[in-house]
Amino acid sequence: MHTATVPAPSRPKNFSAQQTIDPIHFTCDAPDAKTVFLCGDFNDWDPDAHPMKRMPDGTWQSKVQLNPGEHHYWFLVDGKPKLDPHAHGKAHDIENHRVSRVTVDYV
Repeated sequence: MHTATVPAPSRPKNFSAQQTIDPIHFTCDAPDAKTVFLCGDFNDWDPDAHPMKRMPDGTWQSKVQLNPGEHHYWFLVDGKPKLDPHAHGKAHDIENHRVSRVTVDYV
């Protein structure tokens, strides 16, 4: 913790630096889809946990706070899994399904 040596009237005498975690932005290009969900190891692959929002340009978006580390996911587009072509990479889950990979590293 840092202690201010010359406190300003509008600032507290003690303060600490805190890490803020920005959400990860996921975008799925599926302009003709009726529904898109984000499923991953971060939500136990539960499609109801992260329904995606249709944007005016036809993409679907969702923001999710993720812990640091590697995460696996896919988009569920009208009930069918779709890999993310813009993912950090591809991987296989424990059942050997191909999944998208994102690595989160907060510095």
